[in-house]
Amino acid sequence: MSDDNGGLPGDAPPLAGSEHLNIKVTDNNNEVFFKIKRTTKLEKLMSAFCDRQGKSMTAVRFLFDGTRVQPTDTPDHLEMADGDTLEVHQEQVGGAAF
Repeated sequence: MSDDNGGLPGDAPPLAGSEHLNIKVTDNNNEVFFKIKRTTKLEKLMSAFCDRQGKSMTAVRFLFDGTRVQPTDTPDHLEMADGDTLEVHQEQVGGAAF
């Protein structure tokens, strides 16, 4: 029995290691890699990317698998995996009038 209990702590480190994800954020000109916890709101990552690129959060939108990412979303909520990519696009206001 003591051997079974001894195996449980050995299982814990991989779970702790999977707590973080490496996420790539790209705007097709720049790629920035972030390591964040699965439960961290993506607002933190979005804000950091905008600060580094000199962009306003209101001037861009973030997409994951074609779906717009909200600042309150987390990697767990979006079912993101290690190495996934967030795309950054310029926010467009209005449209062409014909």
